[in-house]
Amino acid sequence: MPISIAVKIHADEVVLSNSTTLIDKSKEYDLLSPWLGNGLLISSGTKWRNRRKLLTPTFHFSILNEFLPVFQEQSSVLVSKLQALAREPWIDIVPLMTACTLDIICETAMGVSINAQDGQNIEYVRAVHEIADSFMYRAPRPWLYPDFIFKWTSYGKRNLANIHRVQALTKKVIKNKKLDMEVRSIYKNGDQLSNDIPNNKKKRKAFLELLLERHLKDPSFTEEHIREEVDTFMFAGHDTTSMALSWALYCLGQNPEIQLRVQEELDEIFDDDISRDITREDITRMKYLECVIKETLRFYPIIPFIARECRKPFKVLGHEIPPGSLCLILITELHHDQDSFPEPEKFIPERFFPENSEGRHPYAYVPFSAGPRNCIGQKYAMMEAKVILADVLRLFHVTSLDPQDEILLTPNLTLKNVKPLRLRFELRNRDKRIHL
Repeated sequence: MPISIAVKIHADEVVLSNSTTLIDKSKEYDLLSPWLGNGLLISSGTKWRNRRKLLTPTFHFSILNEFLPVFQEQSSVLVSKLQALAREPWIDIVPLMTACTLDIICETAMGVSINAQDGQNIEYVRAVHEIADSFMYRAPRPWLYPDFIFKWTSYGKRNLANIHRVQALTKKVIKNKKLDMEVRSIYKNGDQLSNDIPNNKKKRKAFLELLLERHLKDPSFTEEHIREEVDTFMFAGHDTTSMALSWALYCLGQNPEIQLRVQEELDEIFDDDISRDITREDITRMKYLECVIKETLRFYPIIPFIARECRKPFKVLGHEIPPGSLCLILITELHHDQDSFPEPEKFIPERFFPENSEGRHPYAYVPFSAGPRNCIGQKYAMMEAKVILADVLRLFHVTSLDPQDEILLTPNLTLKNVKPLRLRFELRNRDKRIHL
């Protein structure tokens, strides 16, 4: 009879590093297939390996430099909005951050602008959140797993409407990019390119462009295949990062002395210049800010759990696990294990200093998962997070209005707050003088 086990430290390495027996996500993820199809998040076996091989180069470190101007542009829009709201008693940072990261993933990976920060396509964000809520409602209720039953419930009807709404935007994104590529193909020779159509001949191809070119060369790779990958990456590429950034600002607002140390590092890097663009070299110098981001992901792991289904028997901690077992890794518990992280309920970025990380088991900290199914975009996410946080903290002092014990969390596809995440943004005295 299949059993369920909660896998803890060291044992999680057996699960996450296994490239054959434990590569498949649990059957609960199939509940997302009407939305995400059989994309990289859900697929398994040969299809997953082929898709992973196809898509990995689109997040190679060498292409991240091309994304940096987009990170900077959208981050500047966010900062402008925070400036306009600085006199408000408090701001719920999550909706603002969500719009920012959605604009970024669409422009970098998809090559199109959807202007979420200008108030457009906000219904997409609302629909994604409601789809996630429907998933969490359905997952512990196996009698709702059959689609022919679920679709008649109020959750099911709303879920279907939201999927149609989300996929309408996805199809629009694909259509716009396809038109853009058709225009570019007219000017395929470098000397024919206009100033408005930059020559990308020698550049690595962006995510959606690569998928469309694969589709044009191989008809078996259909537009539906493109759609399921675009849906997957539009969701995973904005929702996880927006929550990580929101929690990071909350944690800094709770720990003013740590916030001050981050700002001192940024002041040293930027020489008191709050307006110049961030370079790749600047990002590599943000050592303490990186520790803050890592500690945020330890304290509030954005993906609170990972579930894998065992196809073949395997051994862990001296026990043989039979086929069909559900292996559940509780990342929140893993990251608060006091053997690996002393005083786990304290926010201590210094625990990620190189000298303090020595001897820590590599699978004690897995915010981006680990092994062959680790997050394909983790370097992208870290770079994006540094740019946005640096831009905000160069200009603002952040205060969190609600203590940690009053923050209600809800496990979802990502770790979310139940009530608004109330932050106050005040112009730093030095920055206010220079800016004005």
